[in-house]
Amino acid sequence: MEDDKTAVGFTMLDGKLDVLEMKIDELREKQEDMAGDIAKVREAVYHPDEGLYARIRELEGWKNTSSKLLWMLVSAMIGVVSYIVTKSIG
Repeated sequence: MEDDKTAVGFTMLDGKLDVLEMKIDELREKQEDMAGDIAKVREAVYHPDEGLYARIRELEGWKNTSSKLLWMLVSAMIGVVSYIVTKSIG
């Protein structure tokens, strides 16, 4: 009788261990998928030519260049307006 209970207990334990093993395998697969996805994200962000940081660096360079150009245009316009005003007064 005791052997039957032990056998049933081991059978239940074996079934639970099988389920646990399947769950661990699923977790391992999910972890590998996540590692692959993280590698793709890392590549997209840090890629030296096409990554996010490279694009931001390009935008900052364009911003600095356009800002300098805008200041040159404003200064030229002020100069032209000042010339016209002084020419018309004098």
